[in-house]
Amino acid sequence: MRLSSLAPAVLVAASVASGWIGWSGVPELLPFTLLFPLVWSLAATRVAAMLVSAGYFLAATRNLPQAVAIFYATDIWPGLALWLVASLAFVSVYTVLWTGKGELGHATRYLIASLLMALPPFGIVGWAHPITAAGALFPGCGWFGLGATAAGQMMLTTRWRLAVVVALGVSSVWSASTWTPLTVPEGWHAMDLELGSSLGRDASLQRQRNLLSTIRTKTSGTAQIVVLPESAFGFWTPTVERFWQDGLQGSRITVIAGAVEVNSFGYDNIMVAMAENRPSIVYRQRVPVPGAMWQPWRVWLGETGGATASFFRNPYVDLPGHRVATLICYEQLIVWPILQSMYRSPDIVVAIGNGWWTGGTPIISIQQASARSWARLFNKPLISAFNR
Repeated sequence: MRLSSLAPAVLVAASVASGWIGWSGVPELLPFTLLFPLVWSLAATRVAAMLVSAGYFLAATRNLPQAVAIFYATDIWPGLALWLVASLAFVSVYTVLWTGKGELGHATRYLIASLLMALPPFGIVGWAHPITAAGALFPGCGWFGLGATAAGQMMLTTRWRLAVVVALGVSSVWSASTWTPLTVPEGWHAMDLELGSSLGRDASLQRQRNLLSTIRTKTSGTAQIVVLPESAFGFWTPTVERFWQDGLQGSRITVIAGAVEVNSFGYDNIMVAMAENRPSIVYRQRVPVPGAMWQPWRVWLGETGGATASFFRNPYVDLPGHRVATLICYEQLIVWPILQSMYRSPDIVVAIGNGWWTGGTPIISIQQASARSWARLFNKPLISAFNR
């Protein structure tokens, strides 16, 4: 086989390996995603660049078809279709911006593509962004580490790529062997649940009683702030609010949990801080899952329904003694929400999700790995609560 016909296949295989290994749910493996800019820059044609981009993204998001099938209780075909549709933005951006005109062109075009996939509007579907590896490479370095990772990606598209691979590899190994996660502040307690698809759908007060009982049993009076997963409060109604007000009387516990607030346009995916006599909706999800939750075409068609999205609102939550960066589910997989929050210098990161639909896939681990990487980069304690 001639080298000219072998090279594209080798590049695609390398990009698939980069996405597959990097997005496996282990934070220390995220630096493998940085092979993508290197391989992308080696593509000899725009078609090859397209195949490389598709290989990386489809490998990184390989669990989506199965998750869609579980969520909608259908066969695999709709999931496969959505998987391909979801890749269009990423593949299109990196294909259009590919160039064969020298190192400066490669580096500049890659930077532009990377920025486009990190920020709205393209960043809304900017899953699997290689910049997420910054926390695994430069823990505690904050914005400097972010810039160093971005510069490293650009250098990987130049003749200095081999030296950069060695340097980033050394940094990755050093980080993995020396980094110690920050201790969660005293009094905070994250509570994972295993309630399956019933969480958020069981609207009975008995479910809320069970949650309250679980909190009292597991925290044993030591917790001051308990974090529950997305949708733990179900539909946020006056009845649910009053139940938790009464249930927390005299406990000095604040419960932070996800809920759904129905409005005239559809609904908001929210986070509620419930304390004795002080209920408060503290966060409204900025980026609900496009398509499944956020459905902007409904507005265009004059219809109601779907989750509300507002990409630039409430980047942090102020709680007594803490400024908190909050991420709900999908927001942990993209770049914009966490960077917007970190710009406001929070003290702690709270990440919640309801992953019953992930089945046997590592999607929850991937979400948590992404959140851990960002928390490591900015040297912030992370509290994560998920339902399975």
